[in-house]
Amino acid sequence: MLSSSSRNVLIRKSIAVRYLLLSSTIIIILWTFHTLISSSHSPPRPVKSAPRKKDDLTYVLPKHPPRPKAWSDAAEGVKQAFLHAYHGYDDYAAPFDELLPMSRKGSNSFNGWGVTVYDSLDTMFLMNLTDEFDRAVSFVAKADFSIPFPAPFFETVIRYLGGLLSAYALSGNHVLLQKADDLGRLLSPAFGSKSGLPFYSVNTVTGVAPANTHGCLAEIASCQPEYTYLAKVTGNKTYYDQVAKVMETLSHAATEKLGGMLPVHWKLDIGRPIDTKLAVGGEADSAHEYLLKQFLLTGKTDKTALEMYLRTTTHILTHMLYTSPNRGILYPVATSGEPPHDTATHVFEHLACFLPGLFALGAHTLPLDDLPSLADYQRLAQYKLSDVHRWAARGLGEACAVLYADQPTGLSPDEAFMQTDPRPILWVDELDNWSMGGRRGRPPNTTPIKPAPHVSVQHRGEKDYGVRRAGYELRPEVIESLYILWRTTGETHWREYGWDIFQSIEQSCKTDVGYAALLSVEYFPPARKDSMPSYFMAETLKYLYLLFTDEDLVPLDKWVFNTEAHPLPVFSWSDEEKIRFGIA
Repeated sequence: MLSSSSRNVLIRKSIAVRYLLLSSTIIIILWTFHTLISSSHSPPRPVKSAPRKKDDLTYVLPKHPPRPKAWSDAAEGVKQAFLHAYHGYDDYAAPFDELLPMSRKGSNSFNGWGVTVYDSLDTMFLMNLTDEFDRAVSFVAKADFSIPFPAPFFETVIRYLGGLLSAYALSGNHVLLQKADDLGRLLSPAFGSKSGLPFYSVNTVTGVAPANTHGCLAEIASCQPEYTYLAKVTGNKTYYDQVAKVMETLSHAATEKLGGMLPVHWKLDIGRPIDTKLAVGGEADSAHEYLLKQFLLTGKTDKTALEMYLRTTTHILTHMLYTSPNRGILYPVATSGEPPHDTATHVFEHLACFLPGLFALGAHTLPLDDLPSLADYQRLAQYKLSDVHRWAARGLGEACAVLYADQPTGLSPDEAFMQTDPRPILWVDELDNWSMGGRRGRPPNTTPIKPAPHVSVQHRGEKDYGVRRAGYELRPEVIESLYILWRTTGETHWREYGWDIFQSIEQSCKTDVGYAALLSVEYFPPARKDSMPSYFMAETLKYLYLLFTDEDLVPLDKWVFNTEAHPLPVFSWSDEEKIRFGIA
């Protein structure tokens, strides 16, 4: 018989064995479960790593037709695209401002006066779409421009007023001029600040302009061509005086420490900048553009505008153009602070891609040499300045184009964040190195850039940038620059870039009733946004059409495009007008 102590030992051993068996069983069950789960989420690991197949990396890519045998066929294709978009607007959205192409209805984004009609007038005329143009003029003839809330001055000027003036200049239809005069008068109270810089908005019924205290450069300095041409064709001195006051205020601002370039943010009552931020993209773009275009529009007589343009572009060339470290992508930046202690934000905006066209237009139309009075000019004194403008135009044009070609959709993101070295590379330094090396070959960063492989987000290639805002907004800036580069150089590859972009728009953006912006350009097929901005017909399709037409319908030495792509004719002031308006 077991003693009490022996029996206790056996009991303890039995319990230990049972716990050991239970623990082992649990471990086996957990291991088996883990194995099953793992095998359902990942393939078995090979003994030797197999090379990744190309199909694992690449997206499904769109297939484009070959380039046209005749460019007139491409132009006809753009005309049909315009008709598809405009008829969709007419059928589903009129008289609202814009078409929502996914929900097939209209939306009011700019006053509710039917902005798509006004933005499309001159495009219809240039495309010889007589029926559509006549119906649009009949619609405009009934407008009274009254709304129960303030109209945004900048957008109303560039879209509505610009559209009316351009359509009048092309067609000679005085109904359009009368409506432009009516609208210009109703918007004039916006110039009521002490400095003359326009307020953000104006009530066209009461004539009251809400007195906001601050404004961004693009919105306060992008009315000069429209109001100057309106003064010319109406003889109304008030319109001229309003523009003259804006130019006087801008030219007298203390910008010497910023190379003479106009900063982004302004205090309206005193007409002075309130910070040192400089930019060529959003909040600034059209103001810089209008310095050159105001000079050209007035028959090259507005010398103040010319000097401001030359100072601005010289500062951009010497302080605001950088190159990426691997692919040599040339891109503009925004800066804050006074040189040489300014800091750059290395974001490449689609909005900034008007810049290659602007440089090309200036080099094509201006005397750009022998200008030692310019700020920072000494840095460029060893070069022929017109050459530097052409090189910058070419390099920036290639960079803007490759941001399209890099994407699976063939369309550009709205913003990219550029990769930099620890010490970012200024283009002007690269230019000087090339010059010291004997100027062998093409100037730096001016040759075509090979598109990066279309790889998945998880396996991106070395692009020198990351996508910051992935949407495609049907924007026109790159097409505009391609058109101007084609017309000023005659080089066909600018047209070919445009053809590829047009085919990508057709492939990714076309809907049953119009064209839609995209949520992301990084995937094909892409997800679409319920948006077809009026500028798509005013600018994007117009510039594509002009890019593909062999006939020069809008010669760059005889017409000036406003920032919404509405062409205005170059003119000269008569002696009588100079006396009446007080033009020196």
